[in-house]
Amino acid sequence: MDETSALTAFAALSNESRLRVVKALVEAGPDGLSAGEIAERLGATPSRASFHLSALADAGLVTSTKQSRSVRYAVRFEAMGGLARYLLEDCCKGNATARSCCG
Repeated sequence: MDETSALTAFAALSNESRLRVVKALVEAGPDGLSAGEIAERLGATPSRASFHLSALADAGLVTSTKQSRSVRYAVRFEAMGGLARYLLEDCCKGNATARSCCG
């Protein structure tokens, strides 16, 4: 992951509702959740949930799949892992204190 992608992802995650969406999608696993289920979990209108899902999709953190008349969203685990790796990739270089986070 490059710096620009990381900044875009962090910007998308820096909203309480979007962070809650990602956490719910991580819990749901690869099958994800429908847009209606996500809206219900957020306590938001479908249009408001769609706004947040669009921001997460634009950041490359979630994918959507049309199923019949609904849309299912799933977290992109590889993107989330890439973001975590981006944060930690330099943590062990010359800093003994930081090594505790990397094992």
